[in-house]
Amino acid sequence: MSHADEILSVKNIFKVFGPNPAMAMDMLRGGADKKEIFSKTGHVVGVFDASFSVKRGEIFVIMGLSGSGKSTMVRLFNRLIEPTSGSIHLNGREITGLSDKALLDVRRKDMGMVFQSFALMPHMSVLENTAFGLEIAGISESERHARAREALAQVGLAGHEHSYPHQLSGGMQQRVGLARALANDPTILLMDEAFSALDPLIRSEMQGELIRLQAEQQRTIIFISHDIEEAIRIGHRIAIMEGGRVVQIGTPQELINNPANEYVRTFFKGFDGSRVLKAGDVAKLDTHCVFKVNGKAPVLNQGIPYSYLIDEHGLLLDVVETSEFVPHSPSRTAQKHYHTREKQPVYIDTPLHEVLGIAAELPYPVPVLDRSGALKGTISQSQLLQTLSRV
Repeated sequence: MSHADEILSVKNIFKVFGPNPAMAMDMLRGGADKKEIFSKTGHVVGVFDASFSVKRGEIFVIMGLSGSGKSTMVRLFNRLIEPTSGSIHLNGREITGLSDKALLDVRRKDMGMVFQSFALMPHMSVLENTAFGLEIAGISESERHARAREALAQVGLAGHEHSYPHQLSGGMQQRVGLARALANDPTILLMDEAFSALDPLIRSEMQGELIRLQAEQQRTIIFISHDIEEAIRIGHRIAIMEGGRVVQIGTPQELINNPANEYVRTFFKGFDGSRVLKAGDVAKLDTHCVFKVNGKAPVLNQGIPYSYLIDEHGLLLDVVETSEFVPHSPSRTAQKHYHTREKQPVYIDTPLHEVLGIAAELPYPVPVLDRSGALKGTISQSQLLQTLSRV
């Protein structure tokens, strides 16, 4: 990842809670673990040597079980707590060690926060709640109300400006919380378990809203969650924390296909991986089966049952049963051609669950194409079964 792509960079961050963190840090450097430090000193290691970067315009999900350090991490980002050691850069500027005034400025201009508890002021209207951060920042009433109205429209609440929080459903209250964060037009949006208090239907609706907002506005969002379904639905990449450590970071597909340890694997237990994996994640290109056609019938390798014929641009022309060819006799053509154009093509971004039925019907491994029609690989029934039995 180039530095231009990074919006937030975390380097070797430690957070130790207790009266003498320096002593605990010395023990950590000496090889002591979190448990040993707690039993000997009573200090709690909240975050242990975390290093990662968040890309501009991505939804980056941090997840883990209770006590894994994910909520500590978000408080380090907005500097509600100070790291014991390490550095955090936002947009290339170090935000660890800033003065209170400079820090307040970063929070106002660069960070929007959305909490689980909505945190709305009951005596203020929806418009006033949305404009609250701008009011604190000293922006004139006409400008802050204009920006608040725009943010409310973005989250589907135009027309509710003069309602009060108690008149709104939980989902609508959370939309106000989101609008308040957006009104500031922050560089980065921090969302701490923002949807976990909502009922499942509204929660799903809000997740969809967040995906839409991110796509339309290219927002950078850091989302803290303990729910794997939510993380997979909204996250471009997911960081999984265990005992204060970041144990693995990757796309949902990478984490499902190659979990770093048993802790990561257990997160995905019972999750239907075919809903997340795409055909391109599973397809393999076997060059022994692929033959280029240059205006004449190719000489095929008799050791394999099916061959995939491509043109000079790599576009798939046909699938043939190799046994129908006589080796070194270009004049003979195959009796059995499978005209792939008559079939629904499978692309690299086709969800894996849609490939299941196709693979069951075809006598040959399913060809997987990119959007230009070039052959990128094939998926056999046994590959599918192996992949799905792993997840």
